[in-house]
Amino acid sequence: MVVLAELAFSTSDLAELRFAVSPMWEVAPSFRLLTSGTTHPVHRPWIDQVRPRMVAAGLDRGWLCELIPPTRGYIPDFLNPAPAGPAPTPAEEWEAIRASPADQVRQDLDHLARHQGTLGPRLRALHNAPQELLTKVTEEIETYWELALAPYWARIRTALDADILHRARQAAEHGAGHLLNDLHTSVSWDDNALRMARRKQPLTRTTAGTGLLLIPSAFTGPGLRTRTTLPDPPQLAYPARGIGTLWKPRPATRAESLSAVLGRSRTLLLTELDMPASTTQLAHRIGLSPAGVSQYLTALRNAGLVSAHRAGRSVLYARTTAAETLLQAASA
Repeated sequence: MVVLAELAFSTSDLAELRFAVSPMWEVAPSFRLLTSGTTHPVHRPWIDQVRPRMVAAGLDRGWLCELIPPTRGYIPDFLNPAPAGPAPTPAEEWEAIRASPADQVRQDLDHLARHQGTLGPRLRALHNAPQELLTKVTEEIETYWELALAPYWARIRTALDADILHRARQAAEHGAGHLLNDLHTSVSWDDNALRMARRKQPLTRTTAGTGLLLIPSAFTGPGLRTRTTLPDPPQLAYPARGIGTLWKPRPATRAESLSAVLGRSRTLLLTELDMPASTTQLAHRIGLSPAGVSQYLTALRNAGLVSAHRAGRSVLYARTTAAETLLQAASA
């Protein structure tokens, strides 16, 4: 049954409204997208790169595959701990998952079993010994993060930060009500309450803590995702603005101006890293030897412009946020 969820707000709740960027809120929907077997009009370039690496690593047969249904349905709440600050690191969120109370893990798994009809052998073992096995769950999350999201995080994070900046300006210029009305087509603000249409479950203050935590997401969409676990504030993940152009090639950089600072080969490498790539792939693209590319990548990494990420037997190199800023300035 579809219901209209209504979350009441007191003055204190409005005072505690805040935003956060959460790595774990990207893990579950992105993993679901990869395991669904479907293409996606926005994320296809990312899927084409990541899905083969995920399968090669066996992540389509592990803990996450049992915890995250491939199409729709409930995802255990303990996988999305409430961010303590505006931008927790992945390691901080994994530690919060490992610290999940055993009762909460069991309650979430019982809820998952009601949705799926049963639990697989791994999840039954997790139900019996959550504190011992949550470490294995987070180890697999770390592996997934490193090969699927970490190489792309600078680009994703830039889009999420831009969304928050836009929303914060809305609140500053027009008030919190305008901000909430503009979050999503299914959300409206009226009479000191946030209303969400087309919900399957009610959302009230009896099931949620104070305030509201708004989390922009690159992979959540087109709908909304919520988490309500007392005493945490309710979390509302919504599709971030600008995701439609997330994987489109960046505008051409004025290489000559940047080459004068970094050198031609280093600049060429940075512009080629529009999507993460290995040393061999980069050497093939730009016509340099793998040894020469490796030397330049080391220099760029030491300067904080490139990051390295293990993906099976390969190492993928990606631009950092500092590099994205540098290229954007050179393109202006």
